[in-house]
Amino acid sequence: MRRICYKGLMAVLGLYVLLVQAVQAAGYDEALAKFTSDQFPQIEQGILDLAAIGSPEAARLLEALNDGRLFFTAGKQVVFKEGNGVIDGLTAAKLDPAPDNLKTVRMNNRVRRTLESALGTLSLVAVDPVKRRAAAEAVFKARDPQALPLLETAIQKEKDTAIKNVMERARAAILVADSKASELARLGAVETLAERGDQEVMSLLASVRPQAPANLVQSIDAAIKVIERRLSLLSAFQNAIYGLSLGSVLLLAAIGLAITFGVMGIINMAHGEMVMLGAYTTFLVQEVIRAKYPALFDWSLMIALPLAFLVSALFGVMIERSILRFLYGRPLETLLATWGVSLVLQQGVRTLFGPTNREVGAPAFMSGSVDLWGLTITSGRLWIIVFSMLVFFALLLLMRATSFGLKMRAVTQNRRMAAAMGIPTPIIDQMTFALGSGIAGIAGVALSQIDNVSPNLGQGYIIDSFMVVVFGGVGNLWGTLVGALTLGVANKFLEPLAGAVLGKIVMLVFIILFIQKRPRGLFALKGRSVEG
Repeated sequence: MRRICYKGLMAVLGLYVLLVQAVQAAGYDEALAKFTSDQFPQIEQGILDLAAIGSPEAARLLEALNDGRLFFTAGKQVVFKEGNGVIDGLTAAKLDPAPDNLKTVRMNNRVRRTLESALGTLSLVAVDPVKRRAAAEAVFKARDPQALPLLETAIQKEKDTAIKNVMERARAAILVADSKASELARLGAVETLAERGDQEVMSLLASVRPQAPANLVQSIDAAIKVIERRLSLLSAFQNAIYGLSLGSVLLLAAIGLAITFGVMGIINMAHGEMVMLGAYTTFLVQEVIRAKYPALFDWSLMIALPLAFLVSALFGVMIERSILRFLYGRPLETLLATWGVSLVLQQGVRTLFGPTNREVGAPAFMSGSVDLWGLTITSGRLWIIVFSMLVFFALLLLMRATSFGLKMRAVTQNRRMAAAMGIPTPIIDQMTFALGSGIAGIAGVALSQIDNVSPNLGQGYIIDSFMVVVFGGVGNLWGTLVGALTLGVANKFLEPLAGAVLGKIVMLVFIILFIQKRPRGLFALKGRSVEG
């Protein structure tokens, strides 16, 4: 008895499968026939019919149409090319011999948009979760009511919570824009969209509002207010992140200047050119790696860091030994001399490399972006923040935990007493200038990732670097850190309000007024010489 029931059940299932296949074949036949028409609306309807079938075979045909591989014969047989063969669109059998005189299925912009929407809809049920998410995002942007039935099915089957949320928001976008949907469904859609809360949602709600009924208008207005508050908070957070990024750049550019200015009392106008030399060293390293060792490209910045430090430090030693050691205690003369050195270095680099910008690529780990609470932050900026902090704490360790650092602090606080205690102040001056120049070269490696590598690279940072040093306190590393981050964040918050140029002027006026009250900056060094 059980065998009879089992055989009967299998027979019924077999008949059901045959029936489904027959219905599907009939649907395919009718949909494919529309592709042979000269009328674009008929072709568009054929695309929608295949999308409604929602099978892998339908997706295969639509992909062929999207790639320009879908044709029909003089006998109205729809075929597509795959590899070196021609495949029957209805039976998926390879045709041998291949038919001649194939005509391409006609397309226009409206048909292409419908095709893109259909392909996106079919991807809602793909095995790959990345494709499903991308399809849901595409449906959200297209807001095609034709995609709603398959989207509902995909939501019921979806097990990934994050992808399901994206699909539900895509459904909400369709419903809120559909005047034929019930008011209750549209109110629920507004609530769902408000959870996403980005600029695209706000634009969608604003476009729907003029034609919406009164109850829906109230819900839309409330949702827009919530989104505006969220966007203002995100904008403030974004300005803070970008300000920290700018502050990190200023820290890298100014920290070497803070050391040389504090220890030697030299106004080094060529400090920006040390930054430029570091950037051009990075460019040369990448050129060699591209030409001979392309597999090492992701390590190019790591290789460039010590080389940039050495190149800038050697130039610093040459400048100190040949010019500056004769000008100690004469700040005005050091300013003029180093300004002349900066012009010579700029022209030398312009002669060797030309006046145009040079390309410096980003390694794989610095490419792309990171999503932070709805904000897209480039990975390069985040890495520069981390890198600048590492340089700062490494330098702080050098100053606090080494004999050289102790001697450098002694010379900074009281040069005569340090010399009387047997510290060779000329050698300390030379090593300090080399260290400050080398750190500027390291800054050039980082700046090559966010700025143009050109002979004028350093000029854009020299004034800001002096502002940071004066504001934070001459020779004080913690003051340089606080000054750089404070000026960076303040700049980014002022730019949207006053513009880039006026914002810079406001910051300059603020620092002028500040040093009237605190001439030695936020964190003044203590010692008999510096206090005198």
